[in-house]
Amino acid sequence: MNLGDLVSSVTAPSNMATSLQIVLLLTVLTLAPSILIMMTSFTRIVIVLSFLRNALGLQQMPPNQVLIGLALFLTLFIMAPVGQDINNNAIKPYTEGKITQQEAYQNAIKPLKNFMLKQTRQNDLNLFVSLAKIKVNNPEDLPMKVVIPSFIISELKTAFEIGFIIYIPFLIIDIIVASVLMSMGMFMLPPVLISLPFKVLLFILVDGWNLVVKSLILGFR
Repeated sequence: MNLGDLVSSVTAPSNMATSLQIVLLLTVLTLAPSILIMMTSFTRIVIVLSFLRNALGLQQMPPNQVLIGLALFLTLFIMAPVGQDINNNAIKPYTEGKITQQEAYQNAIKPLKNFMLKQTRQNDLNLFVSLAKIKVNNPEDLPMKVVIPSFIISELKTAFEIGFIIYIPFLIIDIIVASVLMSMGMFMLPPVLISLPFKVLLFILVDGWNLVVKSLILGFR
């Protein structure tokens, strides 16, 4: 095969379409971790766990790897029904040749969109609808470029609200300890040094990990 034939075969419409599909697939696979993190419960969970660690006053305990690992497994647990839906209605039919690639994409996006819309505040949704200048009668008809950022800022707000609630009991302990130390004239002793064991003890007595994880999971039900 000479160079001209090789160029002609590569630039043929069918081969060009296949090449573009491969490039698009590789691009999607590269961005998949970031996309999936933003479209799932991971954002809320990892922020709440970070708030919890800071509220306890434990800067490096549990380590970041442990918090991220816990957040990932909780995300898999919460997103399992959505993943099952995608597998049954998109992946399996497509691999069996029952539906086209476009139909598989639509079937895969639908459960994710429904999940995000369920967790998205109406005000956040209205913000991006107005910015995008889109008019739809049904929220399910909104494009993903509107749903995803609306979902993300809703998750950030929810995570910060939960983090604030988590902070309150530990903040009260800090205030009490600081007041006691001041009344005793122990100004040079850092209050954090004394309050830390009490905060850890309180967290253990109320079975804190159980409460936090249970609240996070039920928040998505």
